[in-house]
Amino acid sequence: MAKLIILNQGLTGRTHDLNVERTTVGRVDDNLFQIAEASVSSHHCEIEVRGSEILIRDLNSTNGTFINGEKITESFLKPGQTLRLGNVELKIESEATAAAPPASAPAAGSAPAKTPAPGTPKRPGESNMSIPRGVSLSDLESGGRPPSTGTTTAFTKKRNKASIYFWIAASLVGVVIAVLLLMALSAVHAPSK
Repeated sequence: MAKLIILNQGLTGRTHDLNVERTTVGRVDDNLFQIAEASVSSHHCEIEVRGSEILIRDLNSTNGTFINGEKITESFLKPGQTLRLGNVELKIESEATAAAPPASAPAAGSAPAKTPAPGTPKRPGESNMSIPRGVSLSDLESGGRPPSTGTTTAFTKKRNKASIYFWIAASLVGVVIAVLLLMALSAVHAPSK
């Protein structure tokens, strides 16, 4: 059975087993997997398990669904790829990948792998994304957070085109009604011959 694992600091290690055919992921509690994070939409995406394949379908989310940094509307998630919902990064782990030893594990008798020094550039495919959490007392006293130096982008709310069209149509109907009322009033007050 496959499971989703959150990679973000503060949510690290939080998992959800994909033991049903369809799993909805989002910020509100009626999703099968709830991620209470501001950049995740109420109903962000749907994950469909099709045998050994996992299909990710964006549910018209505000901040997008990405696989390995590419925005998708519907795509298969393969082992080793990173799924990002807004600012939250996740990976899929299956029983096969969990049971197999890591490819970079040293052989018996060999030297252990070295941990990269702080500030060392990451290898391709590794994430540099971090999400700032909370506000310190000094930030509050100084009037807000310092400018972010990360690579995150500001998110904006989608425009609701249906409501724009509704107000345009309502305005036009109002103008037509006003013109008809003026014509009716002028016909009533017009001198008869």
